[in-house]
Parts: sequence; C-alpha cells; structure tokens
Amino acid sequence: MRTTVDLPDELFRRAKAEAALRGRKFKDLIEEGLQLVLSAPPAGDNPPPMKKPSMHDLAKDLIFEGIESPPDLSTNPKYFDDFGR
Repeated sequence: MRTTVDLPDELFRRAKAEAALRGRKFKDLIEEGLQLVLSAPPAGDNPPPMKKPSMHDLAKDLIFEGIESPPDLSTNPKYFDDFGR
C-alpha cells in the first residue's frame, strides 16, 4: 500500500542517511520502525518505577557490617524517650 506521511525535514534527512548507511531503502527502514513500535507493549503497560532506596538501605552495609541491621528506628517510639532532654 502506498501512503503519504509528513515528516519534519531533519527527521527525514536522518532517516534517509541511516537507511543509506545500512545499505537499505528508505521505505524498508520506515517499515522496520513501524514493526518495532507495533510489536512493543503499549506505553501504559510499563511496570511502575522502582522505589528509591532510603538512606538506611544505602548505608546499612557500612554501619552494621557483619550483623543484622535493626529496622528503621524512627518507627519505634521507645528510641525517642529521652530525645531532646
């Protein structure tokens, strides 16, 4: 099937040059690109971004080397009994 597509001049030049570097026709490069886009999962199906590690997660191997590190101390009120006195 033949179709007409409007492309920005710079994109057209880059695609035409890439096709030439690969020793392929421009239309073959366009077809390959469409196949890649259509075979990829939809953008909405991307996994959620990974949770950023806390400072505790990053430094626990340095601070508690060789022993099991305690949980986050800020979640246990007993560690704050004398805090600020």
